[in-house]
Amino acid sequence: MDLADKILELMNEQGITKYRLSKETGVSYTGLTKILSRQTKHPQVDSLQAIASFFNKPTDYFLEQENDQQNQVPEWATPKDLADIKKILEEDQPVLFDGVPITDENRQRAMDILTGLLWEARDLNKKTYGRKKKAAPKEEE
Repeated sequence: MDLADKILELMNEQGITKYRLSKETGVSYTGLTKILSRQTKHPQVDSLQAIASFFNKPTDYFLEQENDQQNQVPEWATPKDLADIKKILEEDQPVLFDGVPITDENRQRAMDILTGLLWEARDLNKKTYGRKKKAAPKEEE
């Protein structure tokens, strides 16, 4: 369940409209609409905190899926590796197949596959072109 699903589920459970949530949290109606329609994947921290506070939930509740994806990061990854992969994956360009935009579900599947491929390529690159360990000098007999 992604961020939009979690917010929509809480709204439905409590009978809250987008308009009311916008007014009560101070998040603009347009901004909230973009979050709920998944146009905005990573809302501003203050917006997320306001929504979390309104529903009496910790912000981590809304970021759970993001944290799950971070658990898939290889143990050898450096902070620079994380930043590079995040930058590549967060470019908000439409994903097309044969000139037609794909569904959100298929986009997520493609992103998951791409994430795995990027980590694999980064690992191979480090093994192939990484720093070579200096061999211990051979002792003469």
